[in-house]
Amino acid sequence: MSVEINTIVINALEDLKGQDIVEMDVGELTDVMDKLVIVTGTSSRHVKSLANSVVVDAKANGIQPLGVEGLETGEWVLVDLGDIVVHIMLDASRHFYDLEKLWSMEPANRQEGDEIEP
Repeated sequence: MSVEINTIVINALEDLKGQDIVEMDVGELTDVMDKLVIVTGTSSRHVKSLANSVVVDAKANGIQPLGVEGLETGEWVLVDLGDIVVHIMLDASRHFYDLEKLWSMEPANRQEGDEIEP
């Protein structure tokens, strides 16, 4: 089902000209979600419209979002669809938080076989 959700999300973002859409498979890193989608909006109004498009298209396909956060300001809106979490951000927020780097790397201080000290 997450392939279907993924297609719905990407189509909704592309229809409204979301910029620099990145899909990340994070299933190996967390049990909370399988995929992370990050997209840039050109203004707070555009960010809100992108989020609304994702929610409307998901609902039209029988997928009820678990939550939507950040619509008030429109700088960073998170749409939680269960298997997929969508981050819709203004360019400045996206560069500042750099979620792609955060989710693509193992922490620098942790290496395979290391034990955690109590």
